[in-house]
Amino acid sequence: MSLFPSATLPPHQVYGELFHDVQMQAVFTDSKTFADCLPIGRPEEILARYELQKQHPDFSLPRFVQLHFKLPPAPGAGYVSDQSATTLEHIERMWPHLTRQAEPNTSLLPVPHPYIVPGGRFRGLYYWDSYFTMLGLVAGGRTDFSRGMVDNFAHLIETFGHIPNANRTYFLSRSQPPYFARMVRLLAETDGPTALARYLPQLQKEYNFWMDGRYRLHADDPCFRRVVWLNDGTVLNRYWDDLPAPRPEMYREDVLMARRLHQSHGTAPEVFYRHVRAACESGWDFSSRWFGNDGQLETIRTTAILPVDLNCLLFDLECTLADAYRQADSPDVAAHFDEAARDRHCTIQTIFWDESARFFLDYDTQSHQRVDCPTLAGVYPLFVGIATPAQAGYVHERLRTDFLKKGGLVTSLCQSGHQWDTPNGWAPLQWLACEGLRRYGYGATAQEIEIRWLALNDKVFGHTGKMTEKYNVVDDGLPGGGGEYPNQDGFGWTNGVYQAFRLQNSIGQSVGLESKVTFG
Repeated sequence: MSLFPSATLPPHQVYGELFHDVQMQAVFTDSKTFADCLPIGRPEEILARYELQKQHPDFSLPRFVQLHFKLPPAPGAGYVSDQSATTLEHIERMWPHLTRQAEPNTSLLPVPHPYIVPGGRFRGLYYWDSYFTMLGLVAGGRTDFSRGMVDNFAHLIETFGHIPNANRTYFLSRSQPPYFARMVRLLAETDGPTALARYLPQLQKEYNFWMDGRYRLHADDPCFRRVVWLNDGTVLNRYWDDLPAPRPEMYREDVLMARRLHQSHGTAPEVFYRHVRAACESGWDFSSRWFGNDGQLETIRTTAILPVDLNCLLFDLECTLADAYRQADSPDVAAHFDEAARDRHCTIQTIFWDESARFFLDYDTQSHQRVDCPTLAGVYPLFVGIATPAQAGYVHERLRTDFLKKGGLVTSLCQSGHQWDTPNGWAPLQWLACEGLRRYGYGATAQEIEIRWLALNDKVFGHTGKMTEKYNVVDDGLPGGGGEYPNQDGFGWTNGVYQAFRLQNSIGQSVGLESKVTFG
């Protein structure tokens, strides 16, 4: 019997006019709430009742929804943190609270093993979040649980040909930054190199998804889905989404913005929807990386941008595939991926390194210039080992002089008001920067970043009893801000990176951070 139902239609297609009406009338303050609801009864029967009842003069749409749908649990429901505990103790107690199995008859896509959700409004198995969550799980000795999460992602690849943004029907048209190879390598540290061969079929399918259409590209037709042909005949990647429509989880907001843009600038709604969804695939939703010079969402142009971080991850996937094919005794195929990795390495150096900025920057395919806003995406070449020693030195200098703040590294040097810009800091980017710096011999700076980040996490937990999605690293008296929703707590990748920093790199007792501190 198949694990999946015969239909995996997203809720906006299942409920049609009802979904549109619920979202546009703002029955819920968060559009994601209705997208995640559990129907009480068969959808076709609910729709039939809606058609009959909505004409009645005393009809109430909120009451109808309440009668026919079970709402998802409220963020944080059923858990009260113990602020007398250390942050590490709190995280250990949070893992069971964040553990889930997919529910039937919802927009969740079932997977075979339990998994960790990020927390708050994020109630599913999110792709790139999970790698950073796994760092903490493995550091804490929960390798078996992490192996089950990797098997979940392998299952999604086998079923859908790629890993969705999260295991939701309404995320099937896009993925997220491709960390599956990193997850497999993380398991290989404990399981040995045979793990590479074990997941080789899924690694190859992941690569095929991101590279789909590369052989059809040429000068007159240089872009298709996630691949972009450059003038020298090389191919790099961009973020994309196959469905140019409002996001179900932000439906009302997208529809209203698309209407405003169409009225004010003549922008086709489909163009706006595509760029917004592609930014969501990047995980950086939203950042000045994707905007025009005014830094506003109205100027979003994500699919025109070649992102340095995405292409570094695909270089890493090519290297992993080469190692996996060697492990599987297929040297000819391994040599092919070695060559692909070398080609991408050279192209990354050519396209993304900016000598005047002395930093790795994204590239705008429309203006044929690098994007003039340094972000922490520029540490990825260090993380995957592409940077030269001289480039790493320059990046290290920029991080120390421009990015390092009281609470850690700020996400970008642009202040747009969006959550993936200054003054916010995010756990995964602290980890990536520290690992990249260590790789090139800048361990002292990496440790300083860790100490500042951990101290900020501890301070916020001491005040609030929460681990949050993002932090204000410039002013530790203020919470992380921006975004389309309030700062969420839980929080999977913050917990994972905190635990990995503490346990893997032995930061803690030696610098006095693990003691319980009273903040005035």
